[in-house]
Amino acid sequence: MTSEFMERGMAARGLTRARASVLWALHQRGPMTQRELADLIGVTPRNITGLLDALETDGFAERGRHPTDRRATLVALTAKGTETMTGLSSEYQDGYNWLFAGVSQEDLAAFVSVACSIMDKIRSIEC
Repeated sequence: MTSEFMERGMAARGLTRARASVLWALHQRGPMTQRELADLIGVTPRNITGLLDALETDGFAERGRHPTDRRATLVALTAKGTETMTGLSSEYQDGYNWLFAGVSQEDLAAFVSVACSIMDKIRSIEC
């Protein structure tokens, strides 16, 4: 259900999950090189180039020269990208507040602990 709300919010802004992950990384960590960005979100350099091409075309992100490394390209959010991610972050926080309203801190901590244990088990499965 919550992922459905997130998908709607991204789609309303013209974003796919992959493009939103790029913007989220830039929103959280600030400008970085294409290589750092690809490594952070777990995609190949070829894929990050395609994602950034689309994000630049739509005005969400921009590439420029790195201030200290002439060989590197620095990626940053544009004003539109920052505004978009601020809106998505706010919607995410509103959803979190609604979902966990009335849940005590102790119950929430127990829930997070169990969820993390389950996710660790899922991640350990070899495919």
